[in-house]
Amino acid sequence: MELSVYNIEGQETSRKVNFDDTVFGIEPNTHAIYLDVKQLLANRRQGTHKSKQRGEVRYSTRKLKKQKGTGGARAGSIKSPLFVGGGRVFGPVPRDYSHKLNKKQKALARRSALSQKALAGNIRVIEDLSLDTPKTKEFLKIWKNQQLNGKKLLIILPESNKNVYLSSRNLPNAKTIIASDVNTYDIMNANDLLFFEGAVDIVNRLLGTENNALVVDNILEESNVESNVQPQGSEQ
Repeated sequence: MELSVYNIEGQETSRKVNFDDTVFGIEPNTHAIYLDVKQLLANRRQGTHKSKQRGEVRYSTRKLKKQKGTGGARAGSIKSPLFVGGGRVFGPVPRDYSHKLNKKQKALARRSALSQKALAGNIRVIEDLSLDTPKTKEFLKIWKNQQLNGKKLLIILPESNKNVYLSSRNLPNAKTIIASDVNTYDIMNANDLLFFEGAVDIVNRLLGTENNALVVDNILEESNVESNVQPQGSEQ
């Protein structure tokens, strides 16, 4: 898939960028997207919630009334959950909500999310730019020129750019990340993806199956070479 590159004025240039079909052109796996988003949100939870049970409430331990003859139910302690101020039954306790997800499953989720945005036509590419000083007004002008004003936007940079980050930080519907930090939640949480030209190649290399296969092959070749080389002093 190829998309045109736009300049900061919102005009189409003669350049085009190639999006890897193994990243942006697969059949989206919605269940993988669900699992990855669920894991990310679960890992963000602090799990510090706590309520007091009846054994932790500080009240008198004396018996409230005699056992029989009152015409009402038995009551042995004011700490009972039946009374106002008593302990809570089955209340929350500190726990760890985080869980693991297979790396291949996470990669599939990211590819599925990107493919879903590509199928919907919600990806736009602009030329790389660097602002001399942080200026939200200047960045908002660029945003309007791309006809993306008012939409929830995910801006993907090829590398860290402090001025661009500071310029977009105050915009309520925009989030800026670098290409190596692309994740399923941010992709699905945005209406449109605004790629800087240099970020496309980075995402292709990180998530492309062909490139990943080459990396695996190189690792296997290196390990085979090392295993065939015997240390000095070993018997032949």
